[in-house]
Amino acid sequence: MSGDTDLIKLYSARILELAADIPHHARLDAPAMTVKKRSPLCGSTVTVDLSLDDGVVSGFGQDVKACALGQAAASVVGRAILGCTPDQITQARDELRAMLKEDGPAPQAPFDGLEVLRPAVSYKNRHASILLTLDAASEAVAQLAETQSA
Repeated sequence: MSGDTDLIKLYSARILELAADIPHHARLDAPAMTVKKRSPLCGSTVTVDLSLDDGVVSGFGQDVKACALGQAAASVVGRAILGCTPDQITQARDELRAMLKEDGPAPQAPFDGLEVLRPAVSYKNRHASILLTLDAASEAVAQLAETQSA
C-alpha cells in the first residue's frame, strides 16, 4: 500500500499541471538543429528544434511523447530555455542528472523549476524520460557548435 502512496506523491498536482501545459510544443519551421532522443526503457521520445543567435537560444520547439514526468521536465525547460547559452543548457542537464542519480542539488536558475522532479530520485526507471529534453537540447547546441567551428 505504501508503494501506491509513493506514486501518488510522485505525480503531484504541480507535476501534472506542468505536464498539461508544455510551452513551445510546436516544431520550428526552420531550426538550425533538430535532435530526437528516445528512452529505450520506457519508449518516451522528445524531438527538439533549436536555433541560436548571438550565442543564445533564439528559437525552441519540442515534440514530447513521454510520461507525465518527462512532460513536466519538458515544460520547465520550455519555459526557461529561450535566451540561454549552450553552457547553461549543458550545465542544467548535468545538474539534473546529478540531482536524479546522486541526490545532488536542483539545477540553478533559470532551470531551478526542475526541483519539482526531486521525488523521482528513487524511481530510476523514470530518470531517462525526465532527462530527454535537456539531453536533446544539449546535443543540439553541441552539434551547432561543431558545424559553426568547421
